[in-house]
Amino acid sequence: MEALASLGAMALAAFVAATLLPAQSEAVFVGLLTAGSADPLALFLTASLANTAGSILNWWLGLMIARHGIDRLPARLRPDPVRFAQAQGFFARFGWPSLLLAWVPIIGDPLTFVAGTLNYPFWRFALLVLIGKTGRYAALWAGWTSLA
Repeated sequence: MEALASLGAMALAAFVAATLLPAQSEAVFVGLLTAGSADPLALFLTASLANTAGSILNWWLGLMIARHGIDRLPARLRPDPVRFAQAQGFFARFGWPSLLLAWVPIIGDPLTFVAGTLNYPFWRFALLVLIGKTGRYAALWAGWTSLA
């Protein structure tokens, strides 16, 4: 039961951290690895998939914005205009490879939103974001393993 609760907490933290809401999941991931309350592989897979799912929500919101306008979003879900403009510029300059950086704090979440506003193909988007997010958690896990 403890493992299930840990995986649920990891899924929630990773999902929220990938949305436009301010949150981080790295500390939760490392904390749960340290606590040993769930299998590390299960934590890794849960974090990677939930974090990708949060980015998919951003992509979908961006798609809805492109179709219906930003005013349809609740105020708390609207992207910060400065970060959004930075992400647009980054995506315009680097294109699809920039989605591999969806895990990067500050620019990653707006990048996934921008991809949606540009109607970037869903499956290509999901694969690129999954690769980047999985790589981040793999690096955290490897770092934790080397220190533990």
